[in-house]
Amino acid sequence: MRLAGALPGPEALRVRGLRGSVLGGEASFRFFGELNDFLPPDERQRPLLRSFRGRPSVKHMIEALGVPHTEIELITVSGTSVDFAYRVRDGDAVCVYPVFESFDVTPLLRLRETPLRTARFVVDTNLGKLALYLRILGFDTLYSNRYGDAEIAGISSERKRILLTRDRRLLHRRNVTHGYWVRSTDPREQIEEVARRFDLVGLIEPFHRCLRCNSELRPVDKSEVEHRLEPRTKKYYDEFRTCPDCGRIYWKGTHFEHMRQELLARLQGRGASDDPDRGC
Repeated sequence: MRLAGALPGPEALRVRGLRGSVLGGEASFRFFGELNDFLPPDERQRPLLRSFRGRPSVKHMIEALGVPHTEIELITVSGTSVDFAYRVRDGDAVCVYPVFESFDVTPLLRLRETPLRTARFVVDTNLGKLALYLRILGFDTLYSNRYGDAEIAGISSERKRILLTRDRRLLHRRNVTHGYWVRSTDPREQIEEVARRFDLVGLIEPFHRCLRCNSELRPVDKSEVEHRLEPRTKKYYDEFRTCPDCGRIYWKGTHFEHMRQELLARLQGRGASDDPDRGC
């Protein structure tokens, strides 16, 4: 999501004339940018009034509306930033924002104690081709088609990895703090989507990860692997790397280079457009 200028105030969303009560009340929720993808079509791009009992957390009420907490960068209530534990009060005007691309909200953030400074991923079983593309571009990416939901959520939490999935329910798990619901079903669109979401273009380092096991490749002298090369490979290529774990040999062949160039062209050829839905 892109914002220009300061966040407008919440006056337009305030719920007026309601009687506060320890037994509950009514609050207004407004979601911005791609967070609307999680809402029914008739509830997008507008304030949503919700009644509640007791003092539920804002995280509970947001996720009850279908939006995973991992997709959220900033929550404000009546213009003040709050964290997920904030207890909703009668008359609150809650504004919920996705990750910002061109607006510095660092002084406002209270949702996570420490952001993940390194783009490291764990990818759900339904995104195997995306995992391959991420490794081609040099990103540390764990993937196995044997991962269960609890296991992949645990890996994300314990190893501080961003969880990528097509399963919205997985992002609702309490121990998942950094994750993203991949919208597209096309693998080449998925890598473009993830690269934009996490600003990966400047971090691309091809020919760096083993496509089979994700280990970092190490340079190797041609003489050390020459006995394992096909005649044409031996004749036309001189730069090689090997995986220290599985022993696989890599070189910048035409197929690899064509795939790399295609992915880079997709990532560098399309910029994010301004979001008309600018603020609360």
